[in-house]
Amino acid sequence: MTLIPFLETPVHIQLHAVSAFVAIVAGPVALYGQRGRTHKITGYLWVASMVLVALSSFWITGFGVVGPFSPLHLLSLLVLVSLYQSIAHARAGWIALHQRLMKNLYWTGVVVAGLFNFLPGRMVNRMVFAQMPDMGFVVIGMGGAALVIYLLKPYVAPVQPAK
Repeated sequence: MTLIPFLETPVHIQLHAVSAFVAIVAGPVALYGQRGRTHKITGYLWVASMVLVALSSFWITGFGVVGPFSPLHLLSLLVLVSLYQSIAHARAGWIALHQRLMKNLYWTGVVVAGLFNFLPGRMVNRMVFAQMPDMGFVVIGMGGAALVIYLLKPYVAPVQPAK
């Protein structure tokens, strides 16, 4: 592993990457930890990091389809709208809806989007797999399989032990 690709990137990409890392770490604490002061602090940290991830993405224009913008920028807009809606739901007392929105945002906006950073040629791939960039496909495949298992878990009946 090497930090050289990270250090050689423009500041807006560094801000995007650091904010995404904070979101990856703070997300599970805020989403799955006990409610209370820690939840509120890490929740605000997570929301702030997600806002930075979304806003900084508008300066990343290497994948432009319509001028400098790509479909990924629609995801950034969706993140900002979802964050606003989720906070509004929490303030209105609609906690179940708040929780569902935030968990969906974490799993789709952080985990799924984050997996694609392991594509060969991307900065994360160059940092982690400098000598074997195709290993990024393995990470994406394993992460995708884990996500499918996680999503299908509620629909699979548990195996009953034999008596």
